[in-house]
Amino acid sequence: MSEPEDSAADSADADLAHELRLSLISGVGPRIRRALLERFGSPEAVLAAAPSQLRDVPGVGVKLAEKIVAAQREIDAQGQLALCRQHEIAVLREASADYPRALSEIHDPPSVLFVRGQLKPADGLAIAIVGTRHATSYGLRQAERLAGSLSRAGLTIISGLARGIDAAAHRGALAAGGRTLAVLASGVLCIYPPEHGQLADQVLAQGALVSEAPPRASPHGGTFPQRNRIISGMSLGVIVVEAGDRSGALITARHAMEQGREVFAVPGRVDDRTSRGCHRLIRDGAKLVETADDVLEELGPLVAAVPRDDGQVIHHPAELLLNELEQQVLAAIRSDATSIDEVVEDTGLPVPQVLSTISVLEMRRLIRRLSGTTVLRL
Repeated sequence: MSEPEDSAADSADADLAHELRLSLISGVGPRIRRALLERFGSPEAVLAAAPSQLRDVPGVGVKLAEKIVAAQREIDAQGQLALCRQHEIAVLREASADYPRALSEIHDPPSVLFVRGQLKPADGLAIAIVGTRHATSYGLRQAERLAGSLSRAGLTIISGLARGIDAAAHRGALAAGGRTLAVLASGVLCIYPPEHGQLADQVLAQGALVSEAPPRASPHGGTFPQRNRIISGMSLGVIVVEAGDRSGALITARHAMEQGREVFAVPGRVDDRTSRGCHRLIRDGAKLVETADDVLEELGPLVAAVPRDDGQVIHHPAELLLNELEQQVLAAIRSDATSIDEVVEDTGLPVPQVLSTISVLEMRRLIRRLSGTTVLRL
């Protein structure tokens, strides 16, 4: 690496360290961070400011100003970055190209995101499935069934790795061979609950662990509701499967509503306390969910313009699952009546191959037959 390149890399590392240090100061949440950056221009300038200057910012009192001034010597940002490099943990700033686009659009996005595993462009098509830790066998079955069906339709499943419904959602996606992301209230090297260590490893193989907490941070009461805004923020919508009156899943649903996400709820038994939260959501306007089709129909308009890993734009989750031949046939079918003869001519494929592929596309609800000889793209 040449000297200018070395200098640019050092500058980028220093900027990231300042950003990380500011994000790790207790009491500097998204609102105060935004006010500090508006006042001083950069994390480095915030950390170098005098206490009297800091106290001019709304929300910053004497104690918080002292914490910010002390951060340079008390918070080892370089040590955290070294730990991340050692364990192949990506540190994404809000301005990073790899930062989840949907999350960047909420009003209080994390300034720094720790990612263990891999985020992909296709994860822009994600649905969250959350619910009570004290799930019934019915709730576990529904969470696993919905996660599997939506995975097979091309959606990434997001949840919180918690006991009960969350774990069932991750397992349903894994069993279907789909992608799943776990958003943690702890650091990505501190799996909670501890018995989900193996499940976390399986999630890593087919997705990623995500947190705004530093890698070895332990969870505490306040971090669980705080991480719920990330679960909903990374998703097109949230499905609640079993939730009592005071379930944390209802906090996720509330975040989803505030963020303009779709909210879905699975109905349960009227005499079961774990159904009360879901039934209340349905009464308040959440979409009642019985099958994956209920979710896919509602999300249809939100799917357009999400890129595939190869850079192509897709318009329906199921397109993520198509092989090269199926993509070729789908591309030859228009949104108005298209004859099968035209598809054969455009693709240059044998008639039997086109017909069998059309059957697959029809099964995945990407096209519809108008007659024995014509189809159209949905």
